[in-house]
Amino acid sequence: MNQQAGRRRFLQLIVAGVCGGGFGRAAAVEASFSTRLAVLEGTLGAEARLGVAVLDTHSGELRGRRLDERFPLCSTFKLIACGALLARVEAAALDLVQPVAIRAEDIVSHSPLTGPRVGGTMRFAELCAAALTQSDNTAGNLILRAIGGPAGLTAYVRALGDTQTRLDRWETALNAATPGDVRDTTTPAAMARLLHTLLLGERLAPAARTRLIEWLLANRTGDAKLRAGLPPGWRIGDKTGGGEYGTSNDVAIIWPGQGPALIVCVYLTQSTASFAARDHAIAEVARMLAPA
Repeated sequence: MNQQAGRRRFLQLIVAGVCGGGFGRAAAVEASFSTRLAVLEGTLGAEARLGVAVLDTHSGELRGRRLDERFPLCSTFKLIACGALLARVEAAALDLVQPVAIRAEDIVSHSPLTGPRVGGTMRFAELCAAALTQSDNTAGNLILRAIGGPAGLTAYVRALGDTQTRLDRWETALNAATPGDVRDTTTPAAMARLLHTLLLGERLAPAARTRLIEWLLANRTGDAKLRAGLPPGWRIGDKTGGGEYGTSNDVAIIWPGQGPALIVCVYLTQSTASFAARDHAIAEVARMLAPA
């Protein structure tokens, strides 16, 4: 299904399933956010699961779909890993300019920035930039190694009060996304609260939060996802992810033209839709955020 056909199907289902005879745009306005998400999920395959959390950082209101169900993290873990690394920098356990050896045996698939540096070194700051702007998998693993591996990341989020998010494996095994497997998973609600803590809370110093947000703003892997659905003038910093079983993710901090920031986490798995259609569905979630 191409993007235009997918959007037409979305609006047709809104008409048929929500308002029973009204017109597409009016129905989309009137339908509740959760109902519209359910309709969108229905376009992505019989067993598709679409999890969405939208956190209003001013009111604290959290809304969405499948808020407390588990979804594969995939590369969205890299945002957390970089937050954990920055915390270690603040504790003087690491230094962002510290060089890290790039060895051939460390390279895994999709390593566009670390791959060409084999035999040399990269600073931790460069590794975080690679992981967050290009989703470089080797960079993600090297950051993980510095924070104590998957267990270290899990311990970090527990210390932040997150009882749900867990990381069990390394890149690229963590992208298996096998239905029913709790390894390497989170919930949309847990991730939304975690992002709020990392990006806007007090657990990281202001300079560290600013650096983390700057990396997210510079992301180059999300142009077809949430970014594609936002109105002009809205700003977004995001981290994408993807894996087996039709898994596509995007988590973000979004600043509307006016008003407080939103934390938006979209997790999609078990979809039989094409890669482009999954991207389009995530962009559709972003379109729902703007006032009609």
